[in-house]
Amino acid sequence: MKVVAYSIKEFEKEFLARANKKQHDITLISNSLSLETVMYAEGKEAVLVFTNDDVTEAVINKLADLGIKYIATRSLETDHIDRKAASLRQMKVANVPSFSPESIAEYSVMLALSLSRKIVQTVNSSKEFDFRIDHHIGFNFHGKTVGIIGLGNVGRATVAIYKGMGCRVLGYDINYPELLEGVEKSTLDTLLAESDIISLHVPIGSETKHLINNQSLSKMKNGVMLINTSSGELIKSRDVINALKSRKIAYLGLDGYEFEKSLFFTDHRNNHNKDNILEQLMSFPNVIISPHQAFLTKEALQEIANLTIKNLDNWHEGKCSGKACACYDGCRKALSNSSLIN
Repeated sequence: MKVVAYSIKEFEKEFLARANKKQHDITLISNSLSLETVMYAEGKEAVLVFTNDDVTEAVINKLADLGIKYIATRSLETDHIDRKAASLRQMKVANVPSFSPESIAEYSVMLALSLSRKIVQTVNSSKEFDFRIDHHIGFNFHGKTVGIIGLGNVGRATVAIYKGMGCRVLGYDINYPELLEGVEKSTLDTLLAESDIISLHVPIGSETKHLINNQSLSKMKNGVMLINTSSGELIKSRDVINALKSRKIAYLGLDGYEFEKSLFFTDHRNNHNKDNILEQLMSFPNVIISPHQAFLTKEALQEIANLTIKNLDNWHEGKCSGKACACYDGCRKALSNSSLIN
């Protein structure tokens, strides 16, 4: 297939080349997809995109006019793609439904441990040759209650780590897994009320957007630790700022931000007008924010590349692909016997 890949970072090239093995003719460009860059897709059959690309209706229509039949996102999330518009233009859409859940689980626990032991403050003080330890007292995780919201692949991997640390783990999921050792099945209200640490591992959607807001925060313990390595839109930032000021939240670790689109993955050091809400969040010494990089391990990057190429392979063979498959009418019926349909 002839393909153009948008928003390619330098570090991705090696992994994609290894996965592709020169099977598909892929043009790699660093530009993000937008109405201004859509012309790079001319003469191609498919586009590869990422979470910050503009895959709204207007762009999809331009892609379709250029002959694009397939959109593959190199991410689990698909909320940046107007799947309805793609379906109307008879374009198929695929995501990477699961990849290295351990990479994200380990990162979420790393955020929690870094906050609990005040690692950022310690490192910054040491760099200045200030080796006093008076203000770096932390706490043990052993014996603490950890609430895991979302028990998919990443949530379950996170459970295993906290259990290994000697924590009591409460779990909440709309579709609770039948067999999951080491987790106490909990209602959301009980989890919020009893957890010392709360870790979010749910996809973004109409039911989960602003899951963390004034109402849910009021049900939490005073001095709770909140960790989010899922979509930034799970958290209502202004409500969390108030919770930090009141010390309802004593520790906040975010790998993502509610208004991160067009902000993360690029250098904004010379921008004079910074995001005010993000600046407020980062002004607290008990907050760590990273730019949606929990997935960023060699193992995860190779798996993402492999699955992305597999999506192209499947399409080349006339099959649907991925949990995000947005086939037009008749596609699912025609391929209903394929195990690739989800």
